[in-house]
Amino acid sequence: MDPIRNSAKALIVGNNNLLVLKHVDQLGFWYTIPGGGQVPGETLVEALFRECLEEIGVEVEIGDLQYIREYIGINHEFREHDGDTHQVEFLFECSIRDGHTPRFGSSPDKSQIAMEWIPLPDIGNTRIYPKILAKILVDRDLDPARYLGDVN
Repeated sequence: MDPIRNSAKALIVGNNNLLVLKHVDQLGFWYTIPGGGQVPGETLVEALFRECLEEIGVEVEIGDLQYIREYIGINHEFREHDGDTHQVEFLFECSIRDGHTPRFGSSPDKSQIAMEWIPLPDIGNTRIYPKILAKILVDRDLDPARYLGDVN
């Protein structure tokens, strides 16, 4: 198994929409929220700020930590591709700094083809990862500052 990886993710909501990265694979379009892996010497906040610049080309205001999610690949649907993955994700409430518009950053994800704003009511019908975002953002079924466990 690979070492455990920390990842910082941005929950950017504006006008009842969530900013997502759009990807494509053999099954069609799928979506993730901006963010990525922490490197040695970075705080989680520094990692998230850098990742947002790389993926969505804008500086973000990073707010409070909202959720912590673990992802142990062997326990989920993509086990044949990422069964060795163990990632701890820290999801922060974020906003885009005034006067900035999301665009491709300096180092987008390999499979990233665009950025989109998805209406919150549509998230449950969208192929989005982590899947628990619908429960968090639409159903408002989970209180912030919560450890979500090993979920997808």
